[in-house]
Amino acid sequence: MKVNLASFLLFLAAGPLLAAQDQTNIPLQQNAVIVGADGEFESAPDTAIINFMLAAQESDSQAAFARASRAADRMREILRSNGIDPKTAEFSQYSLQPVYDYKSPKRKIVGYTVSSNVTIKLKDFKKIPPLLQGFSTIEETENQSFSYSLEQIEEAKSKAVQNAYQRARVYAQALAQASGRNLGDMTSANIDIREAGRIIPMMAANSGVLGKAAQAVPGPTEGFGEQKIKITAHVTASFGLK
Repeated sequence: MKVNLASFLLFLAAGPLLAAQDQTNIPLQQNAVIVGADGEFESAPDTAIINFMLAAQESDSQAAFARASRAADRMREILRSNGIDPKTAEFSQYSLQPVYDYKSPKRKIVGYTVSSNVTIKLKDFKKIPPLLQGFSTIEETENQSFSYSLEQIEEAKSKAVQNAYQRARVYAQALAQASGRNLGDMTSANIDIREAGRIIPMMAANSGVLGKAAQAVPGPTEGFGEQKIKITAHVTASFGLK
C-alpha cells in the first residue's frame, strides 16, 4: 500500500498550515486533520466465465443455419454430460452474414456464415477443463476463452474500505500527537473503490487446431490455482482535534 503524504492536511486553531493541500472534496476546516490512505483486500474468485463463438459456413443460408444448429446441439450434450443445464448458456448475439469472393470484380456471394456468441458462468471450477476440452471438439467453435470474476464483491469492497480507514486513522493519530493535540471523531470522508480487471488465464485457438489433442493431454491451466482478485480503496477522512 502506498500512502500519499501530500494528502495530509493539518489545521490548528492558532497554528500555520503544516502540509500541502490535497485535491479532495472535503472542505478545509480549522482544528481538524484531513488524511488520505489506501487499503486493499484480496479475494478468491467465485465465478468462472467461458466465452466462445459458434460459427458455421455453408454455400447457402439454410445449410449454414442447419450446421450451426447441429453444433449447438452438441454443445448442449456436452453441458448435460457435465451436469450443467443448457439454459445457463447465454447467447448474446446472432448474425447471418454473406461471404463474398473478393477476387471477383462483382464481389460474388459464395456462401453464408451463421454465428453467435456464447457465455457460460460456472461456480464449480472443476468443470472448466472438461467443458473446454469438450467444446474444442466442436469444429464450429472459435475464440474459446475463459476468465475469473468476483460476483459477490460487496463484502470485499467493505473490507478494503475498512483497511484504508484504519490506515488513515493511524496517520491522523500520529499527526495529532506530533502537534500536541488529541484526535477526535471523524467528521467526514470520501471513498474511492476500484476493482482489478477481469483475470483471463487462458485463450484457446480454433478447435480445428486442438481437436482430439485436447482430450489427450491436460489443459494448460490444470493443476494451478486461481489468481485472487484485488479490490483497492482510497479513503480521505477528516478528524477533529481536541
